[in-house]
Amino acid sequence: MEPTTLEQFYQETSNLIPEGINKEIGHFNVFNVDEIASRFRKNPAAPMPYNRREYYKISLISGRNRAEYADKVIDIEKNALLFATPKIPYNWVPQDYDQHGYFCIFTDEFLIPAKSGVVLDDLPIFNPTGYPVFQLTDEAVHDINFIFSKMYKELSSDYAHKYDLIRNYVLELIHYGQKLQPQTALYPLHTASARVSSLFIELLERQFPIESPHQKLSLRTAKDYADRLSVHVNHLNKVLKENTGKTTTDIITSRIIQEAKILLKQTNWNISEIAYSLGFEEVAHFSNFFRKQTSLAPVAFRS
Repeated sequence: MEPTTLEQFYQETSNLIPEGINKEIGHFNVFNVDEIASRFRKNPAAPMPYNRREYYKISLISGRNRAEYADKVIDIEKNALLFATPKIPYNWVPQDYDQHGYFCIFTDEFLIPAKSGVVLDDLPIFNPTGYPVFQLTDEAVHDINFIFSKMYKELSSDYAHKYDLIRNYVLELIHYGQKLQPQTALYPLHTASARVSSLFIELLERQFPIESPHQKLSLRTAKDYADRLSVHVNHLNKVLKENTGKTTTDIITSRIIQEAKILLKQTNWNISEIAYSLGFEEVAHFSNFFRKQTSLAPVAFRS
């Protein structure tokens, strides 16, 4: 199953791909279902394809619907809040034409500058065994609609720090969903593999942010982390693959790229200083690494 990319999402939704989408430090957007339907003549009651997406999505939908999520089928009579993750395929099948609400999409990189300490895939609402869909009371609809409306308004503002504010709104939605979780989902049993996975993420994040060009990553490879955690590198890779769907190297690479994007956009350090701080002895090695992951040279991304 090939996941739907951000570019494909925009082609299917509006035929308008935001300029510079590959040059952002993470991506965020928020949509009003009624506006999409009227502006782009899209049918909000059209069913979605059942597949994975390369982004996270939080939706507030009013109307009769059916959510098909992993191995779960949930019938919604009126109002629902849906949390979707890149790890799990899902679709949303409208059962009538009266569909309203909001939804936002974002990548995990978008939340990195918030330094929130939240690892999305560790949360029950984004976990395959968690509860991703909630039927809502009228009071809850009012609360969540207010958060979405603030996002929607802020996105079109000229406030210099609007994305910092929007990150807070996204986290507010996530925590709202967490509070709707059953107690059994909020306090899952901690298996040995889950503990190793959690310790790895903690060790990885402890190296960031890079705050000085003289600071240098001390752990760069899967073996570096395995040694520090006193486990075999194959075991670490197996555990992470089971818990996150990604290899150790994939996770390390993704986090280094996230930090590289932040340093390129938010500091005036030269490329050599950034390469050194991220553990690259040669600028050419860093440039090749960055281009392979983003299809852009560091200089092109910065500009």
